[in-house]
Amino acid sequence: MQLSAEDIVKIFQDSVVDWHKQESIHANPYPEDSVSYLIYHKNQIDSEQWNMEDIIRIPDLEVDRFIATKRTIDKLNQQRVDTVEKLDDYVYKLYSSVEKSPDAKLNSETPAWLIDRMSILELKIYHMQEQTERTDASAEHTANCQNKLDILLEQRSDLTQCLKEMIQDLQAGTKYMKVYRQMKMYNDKNLNPSLYQQSNK
Repeated sequence: MQLSAEDIVKIFQDSVVDWHKQESIHANPYPEDSVSYLIYHKNQIDSEQWNMEDIIRIPDLEVDRFIATKRTIDKLNQQRVDTVEKLDDYVYKLYSSVEKSPDAKLNSETPAWLIDRMSILELKIYHMQEQTERTDASAEHTANCQNKLDILLEQRSDLTQCLKEMIQDLQAGTKYMKVYRQMKMYNDKNLNPSLYQQSNK
């Protein structure tokens, strides 16, 4: 992979901060044909969706806003999946010519879906850090959130190492990957019964 696992984490961190400056998807600072662009874009989608997930849980949210927010979440989730699959295509092409060793093993998780987890993790870290800095919260709340933050930071280290090892294994041919598709059905008017049955009435 052209970027290291640490580079990817840094792009995610920058993206999260950028998103919160405007609370909207930020202009992408990377060339559109670069993998950095995809990685930044992936986290911008996640940041937007995180915000929508917060909004939809407001107890007295107006019905119209609830529906609009839910539809935005569905749209963002599809964009998230599409972007992950583009990342997997990129990684697959990068290592498809590597000769597999006779005992090479198929990894159940692709690099891009691991990167997806790392993107969400950076949002968890950002927001948990916020909770530890609240001046209106109790000492118990702060301590509890600090404990959770410590675990999230450990997870960042672990997942970063896992991605590094996965890429090393792909480079060495000791593991190989297949590119699957999520086959999301609920957004497809030809596959969601609630949609195609409605159109047939």
